[in-house]
Amino acid sequence: MASSALASASAAAAAAAQMQKMQLIKGERHLFSSSDDNIVMKQTLETHSPDGREVDVRSLLYLIEDIMQRATPAILETPHTHLEVMEDRAHHAAVVGMLEALAYPIHRIAAEITYKCTSGGDAHATTIALLHTLSNYAWDAKVILVLAAFAVTYGEFWLTAQLHTINPLAKSVSLLKQLPDIFEHTHLLKPRFDAINNLIKAMVDVTKCIVEFKELPSEYISPESPDMSMAMTHIPTAVYWTIRSIVACSSQIIMLVGLGHEYISSTTEAWELSSLAHKVSNIHRHLTKQLALCHHHIDEKKHIETYQTLARLFEVAHLDNLKILRALMQSKDDLPLSDGTRKKRVSVDMLRRKIVMLFISDLDIPQEELLVLVQIYNDTHQGKLERPYEIVWLPVIDRHIPWNSGREETFNRLASMMPWYLMHHPSLLDRAVIKYIRDVWHFEKKPLLVVLDPQGKVVNPNALHMMWIWGTLAFPFTSNREAALWNEETWRLEFLADEIDPVILTWVREGRYVCLYGGEDIDWIRRFATSLRRVAQEAKIPLEMVYVGKSNPKERVKKAVGVIAAEKLSGYWQDPVMVWFFWVRLESMWHSKMQHGKSIEDDTIMQEVMTMLSFDGSDEGWAVISRGSVEMVKSQGKKLVDCLTQFDAWKETVETEGFIPALTNALIPYHTHEHCTRLILPGDNGRIKHQVICAQCKRPMEKFILYRCCND
Repeated sequence: MASSALASASAAAAAAAQMQKMQLIKGERHLFSSSDDNIVMKQTLETHSPDGREVDVRSLLYLIEDIMQRATPAILETPHTHLEVMEDRAHHAAVVGMLEALAYPIHRIAAEITYKCTSGGDAHATTIALLHTLSNYAWDAKVILVLAAFAVTYGEFWLTAQLHTINPLAKSVSLLKQLPDIFEHTHLLKPRFDAINNLIKAMVDVTKCIVEFKELPSEYISPESPDMSMAMTHIPTAVYWTIRSIVACSSQIIMLVGLGHEYISSTTEAWELSSLAHKVSNIHRHLTKQLALCHHHIDEKKHIETYQTLARLFEVAHLDNLKILRALMQSKDDLPLSDGTRKKRVSVDMLRRKIVMLFISDLDIPQEELLVLVQIYNDTHQGKLERPYEIVWLPVIDRHIPWNSGREETFNRLASMMPWYLMHHPSLLDRAVIKYIRDVWHFEKKPLLVVLDPQGKVVNPNALHMMWIWGTLAFPFTSNREAALWNEETWRLEFLADEIDPVILTWVREGRYVCLYGGEDIDWIRRFATSLRRVAQEAKIPLEMVYVGKSNPKERVKKAVGVIAAEKLSGYWQDPVMVWFFWVRLESMWHSKMQHGKSIEDDTIMQEVMTMLSFDGSDEGWAVISRGSVEMVKSQGKKLVDCLTQFDAWKETVETEGFIPALTNALIPYHTHEHCTRLILPGDNGRIKHQVICAQCKRPMEKFILYRCCND
């Protein structure tokens, strides 16, 4: 009899609970309508009366995530390798200490949720009641404390479930809770467990979002800013529906424990949870978008601040260069650099009180440029105990282009070729630093070599020109040193050829006649080389000829070299790097002179450089013929070939005047007033002065803009 009465009472209780649940479902459908949201929010806001108490919500969130992940790993999809990190955060001493003050409120909330759910309380009323209980807390603290209370209930449920087959105590407790019966019918309950898991994930996501809003730095974004203000108006809604969802999940767990699987309609229950998950997920998407706007606002403020800080640092004097270098190469782990020689991470402290040359480029560095710079760097440091300067590569990348494996491979390839220091990864170069490099140092496409003295002061905005012209002789690469070097220079073949080809310097010392010529017209090259060889034989002068190509040694120059080699027309440079370096030195001379305000009217070297560059810009061949350090003659190709062809007319003057003066005078009749000179120069970022004077007629040249990639 007693047993029958107990069964009847249980059945009645179950029926009553089922009826209450059906009423709750109807209530959910009603409250999901937007027309009632205003009423709900009004009631929610009326419960809010914070008194300034603070809760370490981030530490509590770590503990909650740890519980959720270990209870049902599928919820947060945290990789197993991160579990130990999560545990360290969750069980940190600071978290344990903080919980001493929060243990009672969390226990009280858990008890209140359990009581309301078992006594058939309305979900909305329960949520509002919980908000009243937490009225003195901030919004983020409210939701984190209720979520923590749920984590206790949820964690206890799954802890018993996981241990009931291996732990006697857990087995006894699970029998009282009828858990074995539940897990025997998991196939029936799967839709409901899936729905619970989905809702829990949405709840945790929203909670994390709310916590992130709380952690936004007030010095960069104020509550009054439009993006933050908009977010704050939606936080109460997010808190309400998250707590409402916690109540729903708690009710599900409690009903499972109290009534078992046979009293619950899985389809109906799953619909209720799925509806809540849909709403909370929508809230999360909205908050995520708003959070992204706030982060963008903060990033822009930080960007401006970093830029202004960097600009101020360069305006004042320092005892050493570390402040400047740290501002340029900031990194969270304090090891932003890689040592290209030792292949290890290092800090900027390695550069303290040294002359630092910042090699600034994108990932598209001409191979010739890099090879020559490496050669100069290695020659400088070979056998020296103390390096007179250091180079640091700052790779400037376009952040709008996605970073992919191809770009990573290019970066690694370039890094492997560099013996100097370099940024460990392009992403470490702050956006504000890139802006400063572009705005102040005028970096666009062509690499720069910005020189900082031991105190971090910029002493040369681009020393590449000096490096190409004089190599390490230009040390310490200041503008004063550049001016001093120019004062010592005269236009002569040794300066033009430098040490690109040491054999040429030997010929000069031996008093031989040396001819450097260029162009890419094969027919002209044949006529010129043949004519000059014949004239040299008749004039009985020792002559050496070297073909130096054009400033862009591409396929047509390679073909010309092939013909010259096959037909033994003259000497030539097999290495394209030598051809590139010859022309880049001439361009560097022009840039260097321009930076010092020189022109062809007041500077002989400038006039000679302009003439050489004009030769290169034309479609014709050209030649420079020199003997020793004093005698030199130059001319465009057709005039020179015509003059050499008429050698019989002026060969008598060779004996009396010498070959170079005789050729110079013989060329005079071939000069005409009609000419068209093209001067093709690399971009100088808008710093080329308005007028450039023609090296031949001394009139201002007409300005055009030429975009050239490859003109083969």
